[in-house]
Amino acid sequence: MLVGSLAAAVSMFGIVTGAMAQSVGIAGGDLQSFEDRFSLAWPETDFTQTAVASDEFLSGGPSKDGIPSIDDPQFVRLKAGRTQGWTTRLDDREAVISIDIAGDARAYPLRVLIWHEIVNDEVGSVPVSVTYCPLCNASVVFDRRVDNRVLDFGTTGLLRHADLVMYDRQTESWWQQFTGEALVGRLTGGKLRKVPSRLESLAQFRKRYPDGLVLVPNDPRARQYGINPYEHYDTGGAPGFLTGEVDTGPLEPMDHVIVFEAGGKPNGVALSYLQKASRLELNGVMLEWQAGQASALDARNIAEGRDIGNVTVRRRVQSQWVDVPHQVTFAFAFRSFFPTGVIISNQFDHGRGD
Repeated sequence: MLVGSLAAAVSMFGIVTGAMAQSVGIAGGDLQSFEDRFSLAWPETDFTQTAVASDEFLSGGPSKDGIPSIDDPQFVRLKAGRTQGWTTRLDDREAVISIDIAGDARAYPLRVLIWHEIVNDEVGSVPVSVTYCPLCNASVVFDRRVDNRVLDFGTTGLLRHADLVMYDRQTESWWQQFTGEALVGRLTGGKLRKVPSRLESLAQFRKRYPDGLVLVPNDPRARQYGINPYEHYDTGGAPGFLTGEVDTGPLEPMDHVIVFEAGGKPNGVALSYLQKASRLELNGVMLEWQAGQASALDARNIAEGRDIGNVTVRRRVQSQWVDVPHQVTFAFAFRSFFPTGVIISNQFDHGRGD
């Protein structure tokens, strides 16, 4: 399906109308355009170093740091698998981004991330950024060390291909959340290392880590935590913040697609295909699906979202299965960033190139 006509786009503050230029490829020569559009708000960003054209960036509505990152995260520990304090508000079906580094297991509920998008944290002595872009349903955890320097990330208020554009506070370079690549500024060309994580139900996390830590809001009254500001977004016909054409056929633009890298290439598997198969091995990677996770982008009350299930993506390393970095995003996002990528679906193989 071709999508990209001017669409009503959802922002965290309500409904806005947005347009976004289709990708025009690598461009570093429109310095004047970058400076005309962005230099006032970004005086420290080096616009002489860019990897894409300025017209690929669209305002998402909020300004720089208008969606505030969490830089001093607070947690409550599970007790024998039972929630405590604020975390008792969480429904077992609610989605959390979970990570485990050196036995330090933590869960970041989407009911919190949907309002903040970035958590700068340190897990198992590794500085990480836990990120979530609601418009792409992209959950990615990054090691935030680059060239022997630890970076802190915030939100630019900008989007590219409807995806969150982050910035680091050390150089004010701009980074694409979906890929972890630096696109503008002194660190252009750099790439963040992805840390294996899962988007799973709280029930799954409690079962796997009965003494794990669960993120709680610094101020529970600061946002309507538990309310989805993107009501019915993932059942809509088309994404916001896109113009031009993105070919997602035969999938619908908002169909969920599992994205992971294998063989040096991005791979895509339609969630509907994995739901029917339950288990799939592809390029040495094992994908499995199990019911029990609510969509955070469906019902107004996040806990009441329809069941989209839990996905695991693992690779065998010697005698163990280990998690592989992946995300469960939308077809339009996969095609926007990987137009020649292959998606396995119920019609099996939908490549757009080699």
